[in-house]
Amino acid sequence: MKEYLLKRLFVSLPVIIGVATLVFLLIHLIPGDPVDLLLGDTALDLDRESMRRSLGLHLSLFDQYILFWKQIFNGTWGFSISENKNVLSLILQKFPMTLLLASCSLVVGCMLSFPLGVWAANKHGTLTDTLIMIFALMGLSVPLFVMAPFMILFFSIKLSLLPVSGFGGWQHLVLPSVCLGAGMSGVLTRMIRSSVLETLKEDFVRTARAKGLAEKIVLFKHTLRNGLIPVVTLLAIMLGNLLAGAVITETIFDWPGLGKLFFSSFQNRDYPLVQGIVLWTSVSYVLINIFVDVFYSLIDPRIRLEDKKS
Repeated sequence: MKEYLLKRLFVSLPVIIGVATLVFLLIHLIPGDPVDLLLGDTALDLDRESMRRSLGLHLSLFDQYILFWKQIFNGTWGFSISENKNVLSLILQKFPMTLLLASCSLVVGCMLSFPLGVWAANKHGTLTDTLIMIFALMGLSVPLFVMAPFMILFFSIKLSLLPVSGFGGWQHLVLPSVCLGAGMSGVLTRMIRSSVLETLKEDFVRTARAKGLAEKIVLFKHTLRNGLIPVVTLLAIMLGNLLAGAVITETIFDWPGLGKLFFSSFQNRDYPLVQGIVLWTSVSYVLINIFVDVFYSLIDPRIRLEDKKS
């Protein structure tokens, strides 16, 4: 197990370095000067030059790249231009809020999609199956920037049931998590339905039914568990996207997480902060994928991590 984990981490290093390097180059190609955004058009040239030197922006692109990695290894991850703080401390400050929102959204998505997907597979070809697939298609088709304002207008403004934005308690968590979870449920429901339909054709399902087991046990204990591999893969991708920061949702609901921080740092041309968030996201994706590979062996004993070494 340890050898497998170390090998995966070693193989993932070039990916993390490549993503961080690509973002470093792209952010420097975007028009606009962060010094101008901070000081304004009326600032003196002497003040501009002084700030560029303090931020390291007077260095060549290659020297800035070397400085970027030096700051990664010294544990600060650079210094945010717009927030006037260490990048890593900012990320660690905002990440728990993104993790909270991602976890609740994932729970909402699973609570909707698992029963609906299994039910649709069990009622394959019937009106129930068709209606569930229409619901899933709506979840896929309606963009977040449409769903979120609609939910705010209906539940917050018209019914006055939930707060519009910000964070001050569990009530503020409901709308953004339901918005994200409902959007995820469309894809998950279709995936679960497809996976369960394939598993229902297996011999062990017919054997379980022949033994007289209840249909719920056949569906959820035998069929669903053996069809979880593609579903878990999709859940891992979704969780990675959520931990990266649901930029649109966090911005609309003014949620104090990584997504909103990334949006504001990109607007301000805050090079160190953008690069730090992307690097954090890359590492999160790698760790999630490694965890999923380990989880595969738990839900399906036929899979052994040692077999993946070859």
